[in-house]
Amino acid sequence: MPGPSTYRNSFDPVRLALIDEWMQHNIDRGRFTGSSMLLARQGDTVHFGSAGHHSVERNLAYERDTIVRIYSMTKMVTTVGFMMLVERGLVHLATPAAEYFPSFADARALVSNASSMDQVESVDGPTLHQLLTHTSGLTYAFNPGLLAQHYDALEINFSHGEGGLETVCQRVSELPLAFKPGRNWNYSVGIDLIGRVIEQISGRSLDRYLHEEIFEPLGMVDTGFSVPTHALDRFADCYLRTDEDPIFCCDRAASSSYLGRVPDTLSGGGGLVSTLDDYLRFGEMIRLGGRADGRQLLSPRTLAFMRRNHLEGEIASMGPSSFAEMPMHGTGFGLGGAVVLEPARAGVPGSVGDFGWGGMASTYFWTDPVEELCCVFFTQLIPSSSYPNRAELKALVHAALVD
Repeated sequence: MPGPSTYRNSFDPVRLALIDEWMQHNIDRGRFTGSSMLLARQGDTVHFGSAGHHSVERNLAYERDTIVRIYSMTKMVTTVGFMMLVERGLVHLATPAAEYFPSFADARALVSNASSMDQVESVDGPTLHQLLTHTSGLTYAFNPGLLAQHYDALEINFSHGEGGLETVCQRVSELPLAFKPGRNWNYSVGIDLIGRVIEQISGRSLDRYLHEEIFEPLGMVDTGFSVPTHALDRFADCYLRTDEDPIFCCDRAASSSYLGRVPDTLSGGGGLVSTLDDYLRFGEMIRLGGRADGRQLLSPRTLAFMRRNHLEGEIASMGPSSFAEMPMHGTGFGLGGAVVLEPARAGVPGSVGDFGWGGMASTYFWTDPVEELCCVFFTQLIPSSSYPNRAELKALVHAALVD
């Protein structure tokens, strides 16, 4: 079997250095305060790069062990935890969500072109599979549409201070859906509800379950729903792009609800923090078909099933032509993340079967089954649609791959 040097030699070092130049260029152009990335091939680290500061105010540089909010990259982790329960025969994907959230038994959906929340029709409630694939009719408060505006007015965000995961899930299940389940693709809080399903089946809180079943076996020592106070200097500040300030510090670590305590509402859709090496361990487990350090967290067949497109076609055929700055043409959706169906239609260099997802603060990861790659990119800028950093990074990585 080829050794580590073989995989390093398959990349042009001069071209790899362009990734570092790109990260610095992003700082020089005022895009980000800084960023970091980790690239591996066949599990061998090919390149680590970092530039700039994870806290300008505290003069702290991005390092390999910097802790960031991964937001929606949490979804892949929660989905893996759920599929473990599927493998144990404790639940199946076609299960009606009403078995865990009884209000869905009387589900209603907004009629087409509804102008008020009372313009609804009776529909079958969503299945767990539809919660996982964003075809359930749920939404997010930051999405366009009438239901999203209602979420926003009710402050449904699955964040700290909302009364706990069970309470928020109950509120969501009592509201109308945006559309009949299965009709459209609409990014949503569905996987937050899956987190609550995990709690009900396992009898454990979501944080304990993920720690015992995933983080501990993989050695993900810095991943969780909170940051210990002793790690304050490693916890990145979060920035917001606004019309007045392209890099406004919106959440200083010192005042963050992540610090020193587990939040009262555990968001399986967006609540985790992590480090480059921790998430690379997780990504490598995905790439290797559920195997890590001699342990099999999931079967290779289950991972292959997760990485398939679970939609009738590409995402764009079911509604949105784009989400954040991720391409929806040429892209399908599996369980926990997007899958590339045709790189040319996606308009981004890559391989058929690339599987990954990003987070609201512009983080991103993907695994490439053809080139045997795993790449993790961290920064902290909201929204993720601010710049095309994901497409640019994929182009840089593929440009550096010469063998």
